[in-house]
This record gives sequence, structure tokens and C-alpha cells, in this order.
Amino acid sequence: MAASIPSPAVLVLEDGSRYRGRAYGAEGRTVGEAVFSTGMTGYQETLTDPSYAGQIVLQTAPHIGNTGMNDEDMESSKIWVAGYIVRDPSRVVSNFRSERSLDDDLVASGVVGISGIDTRAVTRHLRSAGAMRAGIFSGADAALSDGEQLELVRGGVEMAGQNLSGAVSTQERYDVPATGERIGSVAVLDLGVKTSTLNFLAERGFDVVVLPQTVTAEEILELEPSALFFSNGPGDPGASDHHVELLRTVLRADVPYFGICFGNQLLGRALGFGTYKLPFGHRGINQPVIDVSTGRVEITAHNHGFAVDAPLHEVSDSAEGFGRVEVSHYDLNDNVVEGLNCLDIPAFSVQYHPESAAGPHDANYLFDRFRDMVLARTSTSEATEAPEAPDETEATDGDQN
Repeated sequence: MAASIPSPAVLVLEDGSRYRGRAYGAEGRTVGEAVFSTGMTGYQETLTDPSYAGQIVLQTAPHIGNTGMNDEDMESSKIWVAGYIVRDPSRVVSNFRSERSLDDDLVASGVVGISGIDTRAVTRHLRSAGAMRAGIFSGADAALSDGEQLELVRGGVEMAGQNLSGAVSTQERYDVPATGERIGSVAVLDLGVKTSTLNFLAERGFDVVVLPQTVTAEEILELEPSALFFSNGPGDPGASDHHVELLRTVLRADVPYFGICFGNQLLGRALGFGTYKLPFGHRGINQPVIDVSTGRVEITAHNHGFAVDAPLHEVSDSAEGFGRVEVSHYDLNDNVVEGLNCLDIPAFSVQYHPESAAGPHDANYLFDRFRDMVLARTSTSEATEAPEAPDETEATDGDQN
């Protein structure tokens, strides 16, 4: 029996551009911000990355789904994308680790997608015009008039100004025990954290305490963690004032800090820098970034549409009183800030994803850098708190008297 032909579908951008194809995954209607991801592999990690919440993701790689899906490579508990755009979905799943097809998971998760369109043309358009609101319409919604579909797209929410942390964060605290030699604990603010990140922290000897985004600074300090970590996540950092003030309070308590992606943007704001929306963002696993301290170029995994506005190649003074700050990494494609390093407090961050899920491992050393910073801070604290040894010379003289 021949496979059924998928029903018609259309991708509509808010500027009126239309691309006709076939339904892929669930049928219906979805609206979100259209973005593209340049990774040749790792579609499962992309789909399950909470940072993609609210976004319709286009894969620039033409052939998607050939290795299927499995439980082991999930970066969270579910698929988060608002919609999915591919050129050629694989008709056959061929991998010994596969447990089901990508199409099956999209249907089960209710993710409306489209296939069979010229994804290169859409990518070039988004690169020129910038990321924008979009909608995918299939099934009965494909029969809506062009004007009705465009009105639905333009009625969607802009990504700028959105605080999406509450939609992706855990609702309850949970713990991941250290798997390496224990060095302390790290409080992780879950703004959309990935499973790989937690595993890498645990491997570095941290008891990982994962906290909901509603936690207060006082509640974090009561835990007396060895360090604080802010995760990646979706939305506009300019809409997260609560998390910025929380971070400032904990930094002033001299708790070491490491942040990635959204956590980098929030550190930037906490230090007094601004943030801004990129034209089309950085997404994929092939972004070249230079580490200023070593001159080493790393190929890194990215997923961000916002960036920190800080000066390159100079040391700045924090407007919030945290001392000197330098840009530690920047993107070689467009000079976007990709990392911050505080010179007077124990804090640093990067804009990309060093957990390298589905991506290169060039930046994995940053977890070691974090571990070393915490160990150095712990050693300094212990040395400061240790009681002074008695002066042996004075003790001897006293005995002689």
C-alpha cells in the first residue's frame, strides 16, 4: 500500500511572503518567531532545547529525520519549538539508537510543521529582512484566505519584550548529585536549562540544586551554595528585571557565578550594560568564537536572538559597582559579544552553549574553568578563616621566663 501524500501547507511571514509545501508533523495552525538553525546534525537537541520556546525553527540542512529520535538525547522533557520547517524529511529512519521517527514525535507533541519548501530561499530572506513573526497553516487552516492567514501572523506576539522563563522553568526544586569528586554545591537557576548542562556540572564535582525561576535571592543565600549558575533560556533579557536584581544581590554576597546564553545577558544587565535584539540571531553548531585571553578560535553551539552591548578590546568599569569587566569572547562573523569576565569579583559568562549537545566540544573547558574558580575561591576563604598559629618564638621566650 502506497504511503499517503501529506496535505498542503503554507508558511506565511509577517511581511506577506508565502511559501507553499506539505504538512509535516501535526496539522493545524501555529504562530511564532521564524528563525533558522545552521546545524548539520542535532535536530533532536534543537527541538528539545527550551530556548526555542515560541519560535518556528527552520533547519538549513536539507535532509532531516534520518536518525530518528530516542530518549537518551532529549535535552529536556519535551519538544519546545512552536513550529518546524524542513526541506526533505527522511522517509526512512536508519540508526541503531533510534526508538521512533521524528514525524511520530512531532505528531505526538502537536508540533505543526511544513516540508518541501525552498528552505535556502527562506533563510536568505530572513538574513536580509531579519527574524520575524510567521505562521504555518495546514489541514483546514490551509484553506483560510491569504488575508486571514496574514492577519493571524501579524496578530502574534513579538519576541522583544517577552518573559518566557515561567513557561520553561521547573516548578519545583530538584537535585542532581555530584558524580565526580565532590567540591561543593551549585545553585542553578532554571531559565530553560538543558540536561547536558546539569550533567557536566555534576561531573565537575558539584551537587547541583536546580531551582525554579521564581526563587528569591534570600532563598538562594540560605542554601549557602558554593556557586551560582544561570542557564540558557528563551525570551528578552530586558524583560527579566527580577532575575537581574536577584543576581546583583548574590554577586554582592561574593558567591562565584557562571552563566551561559540567557545567563550571559543577565550578567551583562546586572553589571550595568544594555542588551539588544540581533537581526536574525545565532543558531546552530558552527559559530566561530575567539577566546580573547588565549587567541584560540572555537567552533561553538549557539541559540540566541539577543546580545549584550559592551565594548570590545577594552576594560570597562561596571556601572553597578562590580569593578572592572572585559569582553572575554566575541563572534568572528559579526563581532557580537559572546562572553564577559569580571576582574574584581568571581564571575564570568558566555553567550554560547559550552555543554555542546549535538555540537562541537571546543568550549567544554569552560566547565573546568568554573570548577577551578570555585576551588580557588574556597581555598582563599578557608585560608582567611583559619586561626593564626601561635608564634613559636614568643612561646619559647615565655617558657624561659
